[in-house]
Amino acid sequence: MARLPRIDVGDNLYHIINRANARLPIFFEEEYSMRILAYCLMPNHFHLVVYPHDDGDVQKFMQWVTLTHTQRWHIKNKTVGSGHLYQGRYKSFLIEKDNHLLSVIRYVERNPLRARLVKKAENWNFSSLACRLSKDVDRGKILSLWPIQEPKDYLSFVNQELNDEEELAVHYSVLHGKPFGSGKWIDDMITKYNLGATVREKGRPKKGT
Repeated sequence: MARLPRIDVGDNLYHIINRANARLPIFFEEEYSMRILAYCLMPNHFHLVVYPHDDGDVQKFMQWVTLTHTQRWHIKNKTVGSGHLYQGRYKSFLIEKDNHLLSVIRYVERNPLRARLVKKAENWNFSSLACRLSKDVDRGKILSLWPIQEPKDYLSFVNQELNDEEELAVHYSVLHGKPFGSGKWIDDMITKYNLGATVREKGRPKKGT
């Protein structure tokens, strides 16, 4: 199956995911930076929502993250020379700068709750939500301001279950790299970045996808 073109254009929003080989546990510590709007480090994969300044920034940043993290992980676990840590190249999709961004951030920060690792999303220490709530000022410096307004009671908002349609739509973009936004905006992105029929023909997500 042909790979989708990699979009790496500045001043756009992206969701990024990468997963470890054989679902190995890879994250034990918190160490990252860029113009990051949200993140969640799960035991064997991670989600990022980033807002790069310039063309090519996403690829450079992800190259640094995966290479540096792989080296440090192998050194810490005394497995240097034992092979790749990640399954392959990271997956990403574009996000429209409106409430669709809020849906993706919420999806990312709810990940531990959805996986039943915690009873409240803020109890997962390795996420942007816990970072924003932390009293440690230095810890919060990793995060950048959102280009949209945050809901007044965001904590309740993020802990509330997503409706099926919203969650399925975000999950579908995670799996297939389809831009996430309104119908016209999605069509515009597909045309602008030459994503072609590969993404367009995937159509709308269905239950069970």
